[in-house]
Formats: sequence, structure tokens, C-alpha cells
Amino acid sequence: MAISDSSVPLYVTGHLAPVADEIDARDLPVEGSLPPELTGRLLRNGPNPIPGEPSGHWFDGHGMVHGIRLEGGRARWYRNRWVRTKALAGHSSFQPDGSPDLTVGAANTHVIAHAGKILALVEDAYPHVLSPELETLGVSDFGGRLTTAMTAHPKIDPVTGDLHFFGYGLTAPYVTYHKASAAGELVTSVPISVPGPTMMHDFAITDRHAVFLDLPLTFSPERVNDSPLPFDWDDSYGARIGIMELNLPGQVRWFDVDPAYVFHVGNAHTDSTGRVILDAARYAGTDAEWAWQNLGNPMASTGVPVRGDLAGSAAVHDSGLARLHRWTLDPATGTVEEMTLDDRGIEFPTIDHARVGRESRYRYAVSGGGPHASAIVKFDTTAGVIAEHSLGPDVVAGEAVFVASQALDRAEDDGWLLTVTSSRDGSGSKLLVLDATDVSGTPVAAVTLPRRVPAGFHGSWITDDELESAEHAGSA
Repeated sequence: MAISDSSVPLYVTGHLAPVADEIDARDLPVEGSLPPELTGRLLRNGPNPIPGEPSGHWFDGHGMVHGIRLEGGRARWYRNRWVRTKALAGHSSFQPDGSPDLTVGAANTHVIAHAGKILALVEDAYPHVLSPELETLGVSDFGGRLTTAMTAHPKIDPVTGDLHFFGYGLTAPYVTYHKASAAGELVTSVPISVPGPTMMHDFAITDRHAVFLDLPLTFSPERVNDSPLPFDWDDSYGARIGIMELNLPGQVRWFDVDPAYVFHVGNAHTDSTGRVILDAARYAGTDAEWAWQNLGNPMASTGVPVRGDLAGSAAVHDSGLARLHRWTLDPATGTVEEMTLDDRGIEFPTIDHARVGRESRYRYAVSGGGPHASAIVKFDTTAGVIAEHSLGPDVVAGEAVFVASQALDRAEDDGWLLTVTSSRDGSGSKLLVLDATDVSGTPVAAVTLPRRVPAGFHGSWITDDELESAEHAGSA
């Protein structure tokens, strides 16, 4: 294995390197034809340290949201803005008594819209509210009702509009479940009993259940002084998946599963017999440990080592990859079945948001890395068919966001996949628009962005209708 002696962390080089400023650009060049139905904003969040500021880990960078406005078949504008957090202003994440200050976090992981507000999210703090032009309006604690951090992966029920989420922390209660109404009012907060300070990054919902992942990546006091991410793999912790009926908040039925870790859930649903079926990007025990030690980030499948002393190892290591995996949890029998749906390494699974918590046929994900070409992959969980849009070895794809067409009685995959792609050498980025019914086909359109967009984490397609009240939302 080739070991790099470079003192420059790879997460500040090439397509991962942060940008130094905020810009605005209008009337972006388009290859192909943007569908007129694509009227809204694609927002993408990710870490971006300010120039000259040291960053101990890729996860540490201050949140920067990149926005692309599409309207009437044109790419109207691009802009990027740091989220104006207290962390950006130099404040500590801890209060004088040592407890976490939930108003400070980096806000660098996800960006969503709910109840007319745009929320920039990170899992160790409150959300930050942004304007449609990406200016920071303030911190939201849901009118003083939220007293824990908020996950960066909340779930919006497509039928009720309710926002389901949780927060985890280093002291008991280690996990707390929350629900906000479609109007944005926090109406439920209950503790979820877990044995210790687990790193719970994501979860799932169905129309009847919340699904929690209590897995063996746990807080490690020994790592506090030598790592910005003081979590480690703990063989003794065990691995469980819990299902909670939404009408019985706090009452969780736990199922032991094979040791693993999950950064990102695909989807879940409750079937006609009451079983809960969960799909996610699963790292097996050894894969999870390697990925965490090597990368400490959910891009293991893209072959982007973060620690300089392990540079190049992702290209030759056969581990450290997540696979699309399925758990079937049966409350009637207390049993769980597990199966791997595909052997290729993937991350950032997405679906049609109208089917969150419901049975869904298709999953989309990013694949590739190391010696393999980066690709957007479409999984057909009914027919077992897989379509792939390869981008070659020199381009890296970001999370593929599904945008549904407005056709009446549309098929589940009738829509588009939007992904920001970047050259590995850091020379430039594009917004790629794929036909979700023909993922392997020629792109519908490609928008050349005015600058490189650093590889980041998660984002959302936000329509104008979702933002009708955002300009007046304030900071809650």
C-alpha cells in the first residue's frame, strides 16, 4: 500500500478544496434543454473553512450553501453563502459550564424547506434559518420548545406534512424524538432509551413508525483530545434497530442486528402485514471501522481518503464501502431478516420525496471511487434492474436529488435527477440533469457553474410554492 507523506490533508485539495469567497452569477450557460417544469432552487450544503483557518477534519468546516436558480428553461443564477453561525464568528461550541451551546453549530450538513422556512442543518446544534437568497436570518429553536440538537436528516411525511426528527447527545437522555406539525410547531418531544452515547446520524419513518438505528459508533472520551470527532467503533456496544409507533411516542421495540453502521437511510415502509422494511447504505462491521478511521466521512465509496497517512488506500482497499442493504423487521414474531440488495459500493441514497415512508420501487445513489469511475446509479427493487450513468474517472458526482414531474398519475420515476458534478482536479463544476426514467442515457441538460463547487454533503430541490412565506419566516 502506498502511503503519502504529504502534510496537506486531502480534504483541502482537488474537488474537496474549499472556496475562498462568496459570488453571484446570472444567466448561466446551458448545454441541452432545461425542462420548464424545473422552476425552483437546488440548494447544496457542505463544509467550507474560511481562508487561513485550520480545519482538523472535513466535517469541521463552516457550512456553505450553494444555490442554483432554475426558471422557465433557464439557469437564472448561482450564488454561494456561508451560513452566518456563531461558529463562523469564532464562538465556542461549549458554554462555560462545559455543556454544549446548541446555538453555535457549523450548519454544514443539509439544507431543507419546511413550513415556509429554509433550514441549514448540522446534527450537534439547532437549525439556522436562511432566506431564499441564502442570507442567514437566525437560529431556530422552534419557539423555545426544542432543547436538544436536531439531526441533519429529518423526515417530512408527504401526506401529513409533519416533520419528524431526533437529537442525540453525550449525556442522558442520549436520544430524543421530536415531531413538528406541518405549520412548524414543535408538538412532541420524548426520550428514546439507548444504552449509551451513540452517534445516530440518520433514521427513517413509515406512515406508522419511526425507525431508529442504535449502532456501535459511540462517544469515546479517549479521543476527545486527539480528534475533532471523538467517536469510535465499540464491539461491545451491540447493534439494534428500533421501531416506534408514531401514535405511541417513546415506546420502542428493539431488534438485534448484525454489527454495522449506517450514515444514510434510503427509505422505509410498513407493509400490509405490519412488517417494517428498511433500506440503507450499510457498512459492515469491518467496513464501518475502516471507513471511520480512514475517512470519518460518508464518502467512503467515492475513494476520498481524508487522513493524509492513509492517502491512496481507498484505491486498493477492498473494504470501507457501503452497500445497499435491507432489513425486514417483524413485530409479530420478533424476528429480523437481512439481505444485501447489491454488492457495489454506494452512498447518499435518495428517493422520490412523495414516497418517504411509503413503499417505493426506486433508489438512486452515488457509486464509484478508487479505481472505478464515479456514477449515478438507479436501483429497481422490484425487478432487480440497475441503471448507471457513468461519469468517468475524472469527475465526481454529488448526491442525486430527485425532482418529480408535474404529470398527472405520473410513474414513480417520472422526473429528473439533479447532481452537482466536479472535476477531481478541482478545475470546475456542473449541474447535471438526468432523466430519471433513463438514467444511463444522455443528460437532459448540463449547466456550467461559474466556479468549482467543493464536494459536500446534502441538499434539496425547493420550489417557489414551498417558499411563499420564507421571506417573512424570521428566526423563530
